[in-house]
Amino acid sequence: MPVETGSVAAIASLLDRGETSAVELARSFLDRIASDTLNAFIDVQPELTLEQAREADRRRAGGERGALLGVPIAHKDIFVTRGWRSTAGSKMLAGYVSPFDAAVVERLAAAGAVCLGKTNCDEFAMGSSNENSFFGPALNPWDRGAIAGGSSGGSAVAVASGLAPIATGTDTGGSVRQPAAMCGITGIKPTYGRVSRYGMIAFASSLDQGGAFGGSAADCAALLGAMAGFDPRDSTSVDRDPEDFARSLDAPLEGLRIGVPVEFFGEGLAPDVRAAIDAALAELEKLGARRVEVSLPRTELAIPAYYVIAPAEASSNLSRFDGVRYGLRAEHYDDLVDMYQRTRAEGFGAEVRRRILMGTYVLSHGYYDAYYLKAQKLRRLIAEDFARAFGEVDLIAGPVAPTVAWNIGERNDDPVRNYLADIFTLPASLAGLPGMSVPVGFGAQGRPVGMQLIGNYFAEARLLNVAHRFQSVSGWHAMRPDARGAAS
Repeated sequence: MPVETGSVAAIASLLDRGETSAVELARSFLDRIASDTLNAFIDVQPELTLEQAREADRRRAGGERGALLGVPIAHKDIFVTRGWRSTAGSKMLAGYVSPFDAAVVERLAAAGAVCLGKTNCDEFAMGSSNENSFFGPALNPWDRGAIAGGSSGGSAVAVASGLAPIATGTDTGGSVRQPAAMCGITGIKPTYGRVSRYGMIAFASSLDQGGAFGGSAADCAALLGAMAGFDPRDSTSVDRDPEDFARSLDAPLEGLRIGVPVEFFGEGLAPDVRAAIDAALAELEKLGARRVEVSLPRTELAIPAYYVIAPAEASSNLSRFDGVRYGLRAEHYDDLVDMYQRTRAEGFGAEVRRRILMGTYVLSHGYYDAYYLKAQKLRRLIAEDFARAFGEVDLIAGPVAPTVAWNIGERNDDPVRNYLADIFTLPASLAGLPGMSVPVGFGAQGRPVGMQLIGNYFAEARLLNVAHRFQSVSGWHAMRPDARGAAS
């Protein structure tokens, strides 16, 4: 019995009872992807998908069981994946097929998840809207004229529109939380170091972190549980015991102290977003939580700090794309230096070139201390603000973005305005803290609103518990757009 949509637990239950097979599931999702017009996927290889599905069925026939065994999944095209193209949304890697799998892909394959394909993303994960992809933007299924959010827009669109039940993403400055909020689904970025960066095409190494998308907190808990774990191949991987992130999903919220930063609710926050967040906080209070006002005084400094540190690291990481070893090489050039220049000019999009230039500048002789070193000091101060706040509260809640999704093309001539949309997600990224987005309603033009939950280090289970309890009394997470982009 083929199934097209459903939670991870529901799909696993159907498989356990023999009411469907991994192959039937895979074919059902592949059929839907084949008729997709949202530009969510960059590469689909049906034979590879069905081969994985057949293997999952063989494992189940042998008596093996698992939360993800036979469950379809989509991977953000920032994780290299053997057999599928691994492009990072860039012309520079448009034809590249990796000879190995990223650690995240390895772990999920070992858990039996069946890869449906690679999802669209901003080029090298640089962007807040998914408009920077060489393959064009993924379209928001709630309103095709709106951005999907970035950089993991394709993954968010795939889950929101029922093209995949779960998907991987990456979050450098908000790239899981923001598209999750703008597409009306659940997304979580774990503590920096929880998920291996091995095989993740690098943007900013001290910030990049793999994350999970799902229809609910329970789905994200199952996916993150398979993704997370120590990896000696990644020098930033944290060596911690395996953790069941679903262990306390149903725990009561009595006495929970929710910090509400005054800086997150200033005049820059759109009234429709604020109303949805306030209503969600009121629901959490009904569940026994207590709202506590806190301050994160250096919130506004997160943008200048991030947009020095991240471009600096990008400048270094992207120096490897020179036309010599792999990826694009310019067809016409005069000498080696000209080949470098033409390859990079032709291969990188405007936003990537902009950030490389910024990063090279702040790292150059005479400017390192004035910009990069100062930004790193600010980063430490931002982390200290969170440490003080967590002395008073158990978690922090607020908006993911100041507004709902804006129109495609609306901000193309004003990159700084795009950067300002990250104001509420950047602080947690700079501090390396876990954060997630939970659907809490709709704002202007019927576009989704997400509430951000931020926890202390390694408090992912607590965040998922709060999100799950909220979702047990609200129906926002269960709403899905229909084919016309209207709520159903």
